[in-house]
Amino acid sequence: MNDVPSRSGQWLSPTLITLILANLVPLYGVLALGWEVYAVVLLFWLENLIIGGVNALRMLCCQPQERGLWLVKMFLVPFFCFHYGIFTLVHGAFIIGLFGGAFRQGASAAQWSDVIRTIGQLHLGYAAAALLASHGFAFVYNFLWRGEFRTASLTNAMQSPYGRVVVLHIAILGGAFLILQLHAPQGALALLVLLKIILDVRAHNRESKGKPAPPFARRFSAPAATSTAP
Repeated sequence: MNDVPSRSGQWLSPTLITLILANLVPLYGVLALGWEVYAVVLLFWLENLIIGGVNALRMLCCQPQERGLWLVKMFLVPFFCFHYGIFTLVHGAFIIGLFGGAFRQGASAAQWSDVIRTIGQLHLGYAAAALLASHGFAFVYNFLWRGEFRTASLTNAMQSPYGRVVVLHIAILGGAFLILQLHAPQGALALLVLLKIILDVRAHNRESKGKPAPPFARRFSAPAATSTAP
C-alpha cells in the first residue's frame, strides 16, 4: 500500500503537468494550424537542442561541493557539447533532407538555410519556447530545488540524454516516415504527437522513480500504517 502515495505524487508532479502542457502545443499545431510531418519532426529535433543545453547545465551543477570534480567538468562538459552537437547535427541533416524535401529535389546535403524560414513560417518558435519552458522548469524544480544536484553523478548526467533521444526519435521518425509514405491524414499525425506525449510521460516517471518527493507533496502523502499487534 505504500506505493500509492508515490504513484499519485508522480501524477501530481508539476514537472509532469508542464511537460504534458508543452506537448499539447504541437498537437494544437497539427489540428488547428495544419502542421504537416516536416513541422512536427523539425520541432522535436529543436527539442533535442534544448535537452542538450539543459543537460550541459546539469553537468555543470553536479556536486558543486566537490572541488576536484570541477577539473573533470572542464573536460567532460565541452566534450559532451561537441559529441552531442555532432549527434544532433547528423540527426537534423537527416530530418531536413528527408522530410524537408531537399533529398527529393536532388540536393546532396540538407539545406540549413531553410530551417529558420520554416520555423518562422509555421510559428514553430512558440512551440519550441513551450518545450524550453518545460525542460527549464524541470531543471530548476527537480534538479536544483529538490537538491538532486548534490548527489547527481556527472557521468550519468552526461549519458542520460542519449537513451531518451534515441528511443523517442526511432519511434517518431519511424511513424513520421510511414505517414509520409502512406499520405496519411492529419489524424494520424495527431496520433503520432500523442504517442510522443505517452513516451515522454513514461520517460519522466522512469527518471522520477525512487526520487524523494518535494516538500509540498509529502504533506499530502498518507502516513504509513503502523501495526498494533503485540
